[in-house]
Amino acid sequence: MEQRPLGRTGITVSSVCLGTMTWGSQNSEAEAHAQIDLALDRGITFLDTAEAYPVTPASAETRGLTEAYIGSWIERNRGRDRFVLATKVAGPARGRGADADSRLDRRGIEAALDASLKRLNTDYVDLYQLHWPDRRVPRFGERGLVEISDEPGTVPIAETLGVLADLVKAGKIRAFGVSNETPWGVSEFLRLSRDENLPRVASIQNAYSLLNRTFEIGLSEFALREDVGLLAYSPLAAGHLSGKYLGGQVPAGSRLDVAKQFVRYNVPQQPDATARYGAVARAFGLDPLELALGFVHGRSFVTSSIIGATSLEQLDADIAASLVKLSPDVIEAIEGIQRLYPDPCP
Repeated sequence: MEQRPLGRTGITVSSVCLGTMTWGSQNSEAEAHAQIDLALDRGITFLDTAEAYPVTPASAETRGLTEAYIGSWIERNRGRDRFVLATKVAGPARGRGADADSRLDRRGIEAALDASLKRLNTDYVDLYQLHWPDRRVPRFGERGLVEISDEPGTVPIAETLGVLADLVKAGKIRAFGVSNETPWGVSEFLRLSRDENLPRVASIQNAYSLLNRTFEIGLSEFALREDVGLLAYSPLAAGHLSGKYLGGQVPAGSRLDVAKQFVRYNVPQQPDATARYGAVARAFGLDPLELALGFVHGRSFVTSSIIGATSLEQLDADIAASLVKLSPDVIEAIEGIQRLYPDPCP
């Protein structure tokens, strides 16, 4: 497993990251622990979680269980030093639940981090990420802003960055990253860190897959020029690129079955694009998993691709598929489909 630098932090992470979004809803504590064991055995040294997990489906009763399962593994195995641990603060996105007044200000961030540290059974996290910007930004399916519509009380990036800087000084976090962020947001974080001598953003966790390559429009240049690499989530487009949902199939227990709020991929062009990518895979003797995961893992601006699974067999297959190197001919065929179906699921 390749180890790659996490921005300019001096931290290195495995090029495949273990995602944990299903733990606490679709996966039990014992299954979560088994996934950690398997990932470590396969060379993965990077785990990603969030205070809001699990979200398949999201529930006030289960929120925080994912972090708690990681914490119980750490306690049982005395294994905190075996992986780089990333988690996230939800901020105003948490307002879908009980904490509607939560913001990315000092009170909101410090309270969220302290709660996460307690659940995780650790006194620090390696990478603390802002799950969503505090301001209004385009969300699933939206391609850009047509007007500024920030809510009253929106916290300026400068204020948020100041809090994160204090947490770095206190030793509670080693570095910070952003998620679901835009080029303007990344630019502002970089400007403020430079002008105010504050910690530098280390990573961008955004969706990226064969069905959504919008990261390449603006953000990939930041990743390459400024060493703010992509932590790519949903490289299988929530499982669609495996082909299992083609023909209207919804296997029992699948994400589409249990988490019906994920509508990002419910667009008319998606099945046709997915079928064409599957045909390319078969034409070159590949599994659709290998085509989709190998493509994301091999991109020059990707620091790590985040894979999640509900079974050990699925996790093992996804790890192996991620490490497949695609030939130039395969990449050329992929680009042909991208020209026909440019980012059907932004």
